[in-house]
Amino acid sequence: MAIQLNDFRKYVAQISELDPIIIEPVEAEGVWVTDVNGKKYIDMLSGICVGNAGHKNPKVVQAIKDQCDKYLHVMVYGEFIQKPQMDYAVRIKELLPQELTQIFYVNSGSEAIEGAVKAAKLYNKRNKILSYTNSYHGSTIGCVSMLSDTKFRENFLPLLPFTDNIRFNCEEDLMKIDTDTCCVVAESIAVGEGVQLPQDDYLKKLRKRCDETGTVLILDEIQTGFGRTGTLFAFEQFGFVPDILCIAKAMGGGLPIGAFIGKEEIMSKLNNHHPLIGHATTYGGNPVCLAAALAQLNCVADKDLLLAVKQKGDIYRRELKHKHIKQVTGIGLFNAIYLNDGVDWQQVLIKCFENGIITGTHLFNANCISIKPPLTITEDEIKESISRILNALDKI
Repeated sequence: MAIQLNDFRKYVAQISELDPIIIEPVEAEGVWVTDVNGKKYIDMLSGICVGNAGHKNPKVVQAIKDQCDKYLHVMVYGEFIQKPQMDYAVRIKELLPQELTQIFYVNSGSEAIEGAVKAAKLYNKRNKILSYTNSYHGSTIGCVSMLSDTKFRENFLPLLPFTDNIRFNCEEDLMKIDTDTCCVVAESIAVGEGVQLPQDDYLKKLRKRCDETGTVLILDEIQTGFGRTGTLFAFEQFGFVPDILCIAKAMGGGLPIGAFIGKEEIMSKLNNHHPLIGHATTYGGNPVCLAAALAQLNCVADKDLLLAVKQKGDIYRRELKHKHIKQVTGIGLFNAIYLNDGVDWQQVLIKCFENGIITGTHLFNANCISIKPPLTITEDEIKESISRILNALDKI
C-alpha cells in the first residue's frame, strides 16, 4: 500500500512542501527506479552522484552481506584495527598520486570538508578560508559560512569569520590568496551554476599560488569523484595534485560514508593525545560502509568502464539538441543542459518526470538541468533517456 504524502510529511521533516515530483520507490537497479505503481524511471541524478556503480550493484550488495556476517560497528579510531579500513586505505592509495598518503574516514561530504579545514588550520595556524563564488560544500555551519550568496547565509548568522570567495577561472582573484590564507576549498569542475570546466591552466595556476603562499589546497571531488568524469577523479585530467582530497557520495555505493585524504605532514596534525584536539567521529570508517566502498571502488576504477564513460558522455552532448536547449556542457557523464532564457525549468522537470526521467537543477542556476546517470548506463538506455528528455521538451 502506498504511503500517504500527508502522513509522510507529518512525521518526516522536509526541505520543501511544494515539490511536485514525488516518487515512492519499491526497487532501484542499474539506472532504473521503480515506484509503488510499477512505473519505471531512468535516474539522471544517480541519487545526486551516489549511484555511480549503478543502483543495487550486485558486487556492492554481496560485500555488504559478507561484512554483516562478520561484525558491524565496534569502535572508532585507534582502539580497534579494522580490516575494512585498512583494505580501503591501501586500495585507494594505489590509485591516487603518491603525495596523498593518509585517509581520515567520516560519514558525509560536509564532514569531509569540515575535517579537512580543521587539518589545514592545525597545519599552518591561519584563519582565512577561501572558496569559489556560488559553490556549495555542505550544510554544516562551517560549510554554510563559505557560501557567497547572502540569502543562504542570513538565517544562520553569526557564522565562521574570515571567509571570502574567489571566482572560478578568474586568474586575477588568485591574488586574494596570501600569507594569511589558511586554505582554499576548491573544485576541479565548478558545479554550483551548472558544469563549468577550468580554462587556461587555471587549476595549475591555483596550485602555484597556494604553493607560493603556504596555503593548503583542499579539493572537493564529492560529486565529480569515482569515475564520474571519465577518470577516477577529475583533477587527474588537469595536471595538478591537491594537498587534501575530499570524497563522499559515490564512495559508499549507496551507503553513507566520506573521507578526506591528504599529505602526511598535514594529516599528522590530527594525531593528538586527545581526539577533540584534532578531529573525531563515532561512525567514521564503519566496516559495512567500507566493505561497500571497496566493492564500489573496484567497479568504477575499471579502465574499460572509465573509457566508456567518456564515450557515453559524448553521446549526450552530441544528441541533446532542441529549440529549448541553449547548450549542453560537461565531461564524461557529468553534464548539464542549459535551457534558453524564458523556458520554464519547473515545467521541464515536471514533463521529464511524467516521461519517466528523474532529474533536477543546479543550486545556483535553476535554468540548468542535470544529466548525471549511473556510469553503468548502456547505449540503449542512453538513447531511451535522450528520447524521453526531448519528448518532454516538446511538451513545453
